[in-house]
Amino acid sequence: MRRLFPALLAVAAALAAAFLLLPLVALFARVSPGTLVVRAGQGAFRDALVVSLKTSLIAHAIVLGVGTPAAYLLATRRFRGRSLLVGVLELPLVLPPAVAGISLLAAFGANGLLGGTLDALGLRIPFTQAAVVLAVVFVASPFYLRAAIAAFEAVDPRLLEASRTLGAGPGRTFARVALPLAAGGLAAGSSLAWARGLGEFGATLMFAGSLRGVTQTLPLAIYAELNVDYPVALAIGALLVLVSVAVLLVIRLVPSWTRFASIWPTASAASSSR
Repeated sequence: MRRLFPALLAVAAALAAAFLLLPLVALFARVSPGTLVVRAGQGAFRDALVVSLKTSLIAHAIVLGVGTPAAYLLATRRFRGRSLLVGVLELPLVLPPAVAGISLLAAFGANGLLGGTLDALGLRIPFTQAAVVLAVVFVASPFYLRAAIAAFEAVDPRLLEASRTLGAGPGRTFARVALPLAAGGLAAGSSLAWARGLGEFGATLMFAGSLRGVTQTLPLAIYAELNVDYPVALAIGALLVLVSVAVLLVIRLVPSWTRFASIWPTASAASSSR
């Protein structure tokens, strides 16, 4: 029995790894590097890549610009309703993509909650690139917020208090102390959120549609090309897998880089004093 249980654990791990890796192996068995390069030059691939990069970068700038100070507030302050607010911010994590898309339409569509106001201002959001950006922000921001809150909570509050005691204001303490110390967690959360936004499908399809060269992102292009040009769909899928692998590497390596960066000045000072 002592040997049976470890063997069962090993079998379970092997089955899980085989099941998760098999589809990816099958994908790259059909898409060679040369095929990927050739397909990347085709119109559908190129148009979707441009739309995805443009909208995901804009959305990610919004997520970082708004999410970082919001996460700092939630990590360093305790107030009534904080838990409820954190729960609301994390709610998109568990919402089905179709619900996210229809909710965005209900809020920003022509007949939506803000539709009349937007129409009076001459703004039309659904089925535009602005809709893609909003959909990406909606589904990706909780991934960054969760990681950012945890990163700021891990910062020793005594260091923040020491900064304030030495005369630094709240903004300077945030920029010069909290941000550098939380950089590893922020970078990991940023990578995860960007990858989630780049792979968004359901909410984008419902709220922005799939207009080639306008709102058709890489995941939507896979769906559009599936019955039209299967090799192109495979190539786009392979590209997104490569992006996901790169993101996982960043998430795993960033903490090591930040630890090295924090140790390096001390090591340099010690060696120079000898």
